Amino acid sequence: MHTHLSLAELNAALGIVDLSDPAAGHALSTLLANVTGALASRWGVPVAEHRHNPLVATRDNYDRLGYAPTDITRDARYSRHVSPTVMLRSHTSAGVPAVLDALRPELGRYDTLHVLPGLVYRRDAVDRTHVGTPHQVDLWRLRSRAPLGVPELMDMLGTVVEAVLPGARWRAVPTTHSYTTAGVQLDVQVRGEWLELAEAGLVAASVLRASGLDPRRWGGLALGLGLDRALMLRKGIDDIRLLRSADPRVAAQMADLAPYRPVSAMPPVRRDLSLVCADDVDAEVLGDAARSALGADAEVLAGLEVLAVTPAAELPAAAAARLGLVPGSGRANVLVRLTLQSLERTLTATEANRLRNRVYLALHDGPARELIAV
Repeated sequence: MHTHLSLAELNAALGIVDLSDPAAGHALSTLLANVTGALASRWGVPVAEHRHNPLVATRDNYDRLGYAPTDITRDARYSRHVSPTVMLRSHTSAGVPAVLDALRPELGRYDTLHVLPGLVYRRDAVDRTHVGTPHQVDLWRLRSRAPLGVPELMDMLGTVVEAVLPGARWRAVPTTHSYTTAGVQLDVQVRGEWLELAEAGLVAASVLRASGLDPRRWGGLALGLGLDRALMLRKGIDDIRLLRSADPRVAAQMADLAPYRPVSAMPPVRRDLSLVCADDVDAEVLGDAARSALGADAEVLAGLEVLAVTPAAELPAAAAARLGLVPGSGRANVLVRLTLQSLERTLTATEANRLRNRVYLALHDGPARELIAV
């Protein structure tokens, strides 16, 4: 699996429509406007929205936000790099250093809500709540000459919850982020279950200093919200693929924040694969490779689950010989289950087998192939 995106892969990623843009006419942009408006009204501050190019310097995506060189999130397996120094942003926070840099000339009082929405690009698992290009928004209130602390942060959390899920119970669970202090994970209670909605904290002094801002004069609140998850919770949607469905019965319901009314579901088809892969492979890497292999057909891939990973040394001799696995080669037998399900029609067995074979050929790294006849 290569490290850098090909030109075709880059163009495909950049061609994905950003549903948070008002021009898309999607409920995601309505929800974003509700959240932004609620915070601006609560604080009585102006709003500055930034829709930056998703191609960013790797330094802005990681280094200037305080990520350590050894952080696992920087691994090329989980990020979409175009070159050693440029990547498709893995979070909308990658646009924050430029926002902070622009504040250096500000000498007077300053208090503004900065909104950075858009698509982010990751190598992620395939299931009903994850895609490789989710929508995210960073909400940063930046202020000079007046401190912002934990009470203001808690007020921010409550305002966001009320805008996304009016009346919902919420809690702030302490956590750590590279670019905040007093970091928290914001959870909401939905049908008796606690689910993560956002992460937030006070802007770290080190991040301010990196942009030439004196933390004795400047402070801020930072919150990152997954817009897909927020909209799914608001509308009662259980499959993230529905947000982009072309089925008119579904698409018509994605224009507002009214509760989702389920349409008849197409039956899922499951196919199990026995693969030879690197012994440290995981669902995120395999899921991304499977999406790439299917291209325009990736929308029917509802799930990819790793059932078992067995190193060559732990396999029976006959099985290792059949797969062409040699102990100490760094490869393993990986059992994967695909769930294939179109949102618009029922897949035939022949179609499912063809899709299964395309994924198998992309993921399998052994000399012996086991394809299903179509």
